[in-house]
Amino acid sequence: MSQSVAAKRYAVALFEIGKGKSNLDQLEEELLVVQDVFNHDESLSDFLNNPRVSGDQKKEFVRQVFKDVSQDTLNTLLLLIDKRRVDIVQDLVSEFVSMKNEARGIAEADVYSVRELTEDETKQIQDVFAKKMTINTLRINNIVDPSILGGLRIQVGNQIYDGTVKTQLKRLEQNLVTANK
Repeated sequence: MSQSVAAKRYAVALFEIGKGKSNLDQLEEELLVVQDVFNHDESLSDFLNNPRVSGDQKKEFVRQVFKDVSQDTLNTLLLLIDKRRVDIVQDLVSEFVSMKNEARGIAEADVYSVRELTEDETKQIQDVFAKKMTINTLRINNIVDPSILGGLRIQVGNQIYDGTVKTQLKRLEQNLVTANK
C-alpha cells in the first residue's frame, strides 16, 4: 500500500472521529503542531524508525512529547507506531487538513506575484476566486517570484490560472513562430 493511500485512510478515520465529536479545529491545530515537531526534529523520526528501540519505548516517548494533545491525536500516533507507519505523519496531516478545508468550503491557493501583495489585493483575489470556484473562503499563500515579470499566477489544487507577463510573452512568441511557418 502506498504511503498516500495509507495516510488518507488514517486521515479519514481521524476526520470522522473529529466530525462526530465536533472538534475538527482542535484536531487540526494539534496535527499541525505534530507536523511541525516532525519537520524540525529529525532525531524524532530517526528514533521512531529505529528497529532497535522497542514499540513500548517509542510509545512512552510519544506520550511524553505529545502529552498536551487530545486522546484521539495521541491514539493515532500510537497506532502509527504499532503499524510501523510513522513515516506517513506528514501525509496524514496534509490529507486531514485538505478534508477539513473541503468540508468547510475552504481552499488554499498559492499566488505568485512579482512583489508582495497588499491586503486589499489579497482580499480582492480571495473574493473573485472564491466566487469563481463556488467556495466559502480562499486562503492565500503569496509567493514572490520576480521571474514572472508582472501579473499573477494562481494555483488552487490542480488548477492554475496564469495571467503573468512571462506566459503572455511565451504565447505571443509561439503565435509569431507558427504564423511565420
